[in-house]
Amino acid sequence: MLTTTITTGNFKGGVGKTTNAVMIAYTLSNRGKKSLIVDLDPQANATDLLFTTMSQVYGTKPDFSETLEVALKKGSLENAVVHVNDNLDLLPSDDDLQNYDKFLSSSFPDDYTQDHYFSKLLSKISSKYDFVILDVPPQLNKFTDSALVASDYVIVILQTQERSLRGAETYVKHLLQIKDDYSLDIDLLGVLPVLQQNGNDLDLDVIEDATTSFGHANMFKQKVRQMARLKRFDRTGITNNASHDINDRRVHHLYDLVVDELLERLKLIRG
Repeated sequence: MLTTTITTGNFKGGVGKTTNAVMIAYTLSNRGKKSLIVDLDPQANATDLLFTTMSQVYGTKPDFSETLEVALKKGSLENAVVHVNDNLDLLPSDDDLQNYDKFLSSSFPDDYTQDHYFSKLLSKISSKYDFVILDVPPQLNKFTDSALVASDYVIVILQTQERSLRGAETYVKHLLQIKDDYSLDIDLLGVLPVLQQNGNDLDLDVIEDATTSFGHANMFKQKVRQMARLKRFDRTGITNNASHDINDRRVHHLYDLVVDELLERLKLIRG
C-alpha cells in the first residue's frame, strides 16, 4: 500500500488547521481510504473532536492502552492507536505529550536524531494506511519538525487575514529550510484558503497576496467557507445526516470537493 503522509500547518493559531486536518481525514475515510490522523498538539483539539464524535455519534468509547507520549517513550506507537470507525484511526494527544520535547532532548544528542525519531516510529505502522494526516501546534518546535520529517507533503491552511498570511509565509520558509537541511523528499501540496468572512474584500485581497507569494499553481481552487455547522461539530461530534440535514450536506459536499482537489494535486505531482 502506498502511504501518503500530509502535515497541515501554519505558524498562526486559530486558522482552522485542526478542523481541516480532521475533516480531510474523515472524508478520505468515507471514500474507503484507510486513514490515520496523528494529533501531535498537546492542546489535543483533534483528539477532542474525534472522541466527541465517537461518544456522541457512534456511541463508542476510545479504547487504547497507552497515551501517545508513553508510546513514543517506549518506541512503539501500536498500543496508542484508537479505532474511530472502519477506515479511520487516531493517535490521540494527551496532557503528558507536552513532555515530548524534554524526552527528545534528554534521550538523543542532536537535532537530526531528535527530529527523525517520530518518523522512524511512524514508519512501522504507516504501511497499514492510505493516508496519514498530521496535526501540529502553530509554533516552531519539535512537534512541527518531527511532523515535517515524517511527511511527504504539506497543506498550508490559510485563513484570509494578514497575520495568517504572514504565518503561512514563515511556515513555508521553514519547510524549505528543513527540506534543505535534512534532504527531505517533501513538497508543498497546496495552500488551502479558509475564508474569514465568506468572500468580502479582505478575503479577496489576502488570497491575491497569497497567490503572488506562493504562486497560482500552489493555491487550492477550492475554498473553505465559514459554516456554523463546522463549529457545531466541536460540541456534537461530526454528524453526517446528509440525506436529512441540509447543513450536514453542505459541509460534507464542501470537503468532498476539497478531497477531490487534493487527490487531483497528488496525481499531477506524481505524474
